[in-house]
Amino acid sequence: MRIFVKVKPNAKISKIEKIDELHFSAFVKAPPIEGRANDELISLIADYFKVPKSKVKIISGLNARNKVVEID
Repeated sequence: MRIFVKVKPNAKISKIEKIDELHFSAFVKAPPIEGRANDELISLIADYFKVPKSKVKIISGLNARNKVVEID
């Protein structure tokens, strides 16, 4: 499954908000430096969908706020 995620780094709390079936907003505490926000996003999505982190991959948008994430 592929989902579209808008990431907001440097948030006070880490959480995911569902917009519709395929679109989500993710608030992560980590700053967008050296991939830390991406790492936290992967952990957050894995917890939300109850899958291992190894099943979550960022397909597009590694250096952008709008990302396409694939969940196996």
